[in-house]
Amino acid sequence: MATETREGKPPVFIGCAAGFSGDRTDAAGPVVETLVQRCRETPGSRAFLMFETLAERTLALAQLRRRQDPAAGYEPLLEELLEPVLARCLQHGIGIVGNFGAANPAGAAKAIHALAARIGLTSPRIAVVSGDDVSGEAVRPVLRAAAGPRLDDIRVVSANVYLGARPIADAFDAGAQIVVAGRVADPSLALGPAVAHFGWAWNDWDRLAGGTMAGHLLECGARVTGGYFADPGFKEVPGLHALGFPIAELRADGSCTVTKAVGTGGMVTLATVKEQLLYEVHDPAAYLTPDVVADITDAEVEQLGLDAVTLRGVRGHPRPPTLKANIFHEGGWLAEGEISYAGPRAEARARPAVQVLRERLPALEVRFDLIGVVSVLGDDAGAALAASGAGDAQDVRLRAAAAHPERRQAERLLREVTALYTCGPAGGGGVRTTLTARLNNLSCLVPREAVQAGFAWATP
Repeated sequence: MATETREGKPPVFIGCAAGFSGDRTDAAGPVVETLVQRCRETPGSRAFLMFETLAERTLALAQLRRRQDPAAGYEPLLEELLEPVLARCLQHGIGIVGNFGAANPAGAAKAIHALAARIGLTSPRIAVVSGDDVSGEAVRPVLRAAAGPRLDDIRVVSANVYLGARPIADAFDAGAQIVVAGRVADPSLALGPAVAHFGWAWNDWDRLAGGTMAGHLLECGARVTGGYFADPGFKEVPGLHALGFPIAELRADGSCTVTKAVGTGGMVTLATVKEQLLYEVHDPAAYLTPDVVADITDAEVEQLGLDAVTLRGVRGHPRPPTLKANIFHEGGWLAEGEISYAGPRAEARARPAVQVLRERLPALEVRFDLIGVVSVLGDDAGAALAASGAGDAQDVRLRAAAAHPERRQAERLLREVTALYTCGPAGGGGVRTTLTARLNNLSCLVPREAVQAGFAWATP
């Protein structure tokens, strides 16, 4: 990789087509067409499409799926996300990068190769980022030193660190068309392509910070284009049914302009950008990432025109000496049961059902929700239900949930909710029960030098 910034390079365009696992699968098409258009209008520019599909909870679910099926564990919607745009991206040289590898990046790469073959494409060059999985015995002493004696009391399923942008940039520099990652920091999905394009040095802190915050604006997908911003009657956003996903134009100095896919709903304004800029930033002077510590205290945002906002003035400081690690371990079982009450006195019948379950399950700490009356604002012991008194709601769904280390104890809740069919109160119906194995999460910081990040080529 070049060590000098390519000051004369035209901009790089990076579009985001997913902000979480389960996001819309039709978002990528308009983004890719806009990227193609922007590159035509800007000779020498380059375009990338990123998919950010991995949260801590998402990775835990992926680990559970891989435990059940070793071939699984990557993004379940991977083919639906890529199939509409894969041929177009390869045709126009648009690089694809995503953390859709989740708990099984190699499996995701294999699935992409199979997808390409199925739709008649030549096998793309796919790089698989490695190093985030630190669950092996060789790293166990490092994890124990970081997590402390707690590690001795749990059954570890997996451990992953947040990698930075370097293996992504190296892979694109080496000719990758698609880069599949597991646990990398969300903004690194955009910073990696930017470094590959501009050749920024890994100690060029201001530019790295600018690229990081551009990635931060993109990482949640349609949030920055008005999705999570919308609050009808207070903050109006047009065309939510056809919300456009964001595109960032990054320049060699680290500044960027955020726009959205052409012909789509939503909006990009000072307000939408500012809200996303501050999202999850605990300290605006020190936003910690694996690549750089970003400082936005003197940053400026400017509305350039319709759906175009520029961010400049981000400063950077040397990256932290440690990387965050998430350790997933067995967490017992989650039992959930639901039953509905409808018609006259529905709420008055649902409330005694809560008391029945509470008295019959003394060994469990059960959370009760009366969906339609009190749920989000109820507390874990259901005290709000007892204190608020019966109302006149005529469509109520009772939900009971409890976690327990032993499966047999958790299953008791399922049986007791089902028994409400005939053991009263009257009129209960539509029972559904679910038992789910749980993974709990333990976070710690590990020395950077203990992690060996890189990439390998995937074979069809």
